[in-house]
Amino acid sequence: MLQGVHPLLTGAVLLHLDAMGHSDSVAVVDAHFPAARVGRVVIDMPGTTSPHVLAAIRSVLPPDDTPALDLMATADATVLPVQEELAQAAGVTHAEVRYVDRLGFYELVEGAQLVVRTGETRVYGNALFRKGLVTPAGAGGAQ
Repeated sequence: MLQGVHPLLTGAVLLHLDAMGHSDSVAVVDAHFPAARVGRVVIDMPGTTSPHVLAAIRSVLPPDDTPALDLMATADATVLPVQEELAQAAGVTHAEVRYVDRLGFYELVEGAQLVVRTGETRVYGNALFRKGLVTPAGAGGAQ
């Protein structure tokens, strides 16, 4: 166990997050998502929700410049409660979220450095988060 690190962030997750560079992405996906088919590296976190996992990841990664967060667009373009929770967990406003159609979202996830499949059962509980610049505290620059 590590002090100051969110308990959902296992050694395997931290290893892959640490290896990510600026603008690299991590996908946090629901239990319905075809993670094994589209992900290069997939880590399963059953018993968790997508917003909880994204919040844990956000605790160690700053968001990239817009768009820091891509969400899968619903068929009728409504914003679901799980999507609102994902935006909040990522620390971005809805104006900063980019909504992508299902097949386009799958293509984006194919390029992600890590896919974390959660136990989320709510539909459209999928997010692609891009890592921003990690700068020393008080050093300025993008956060």
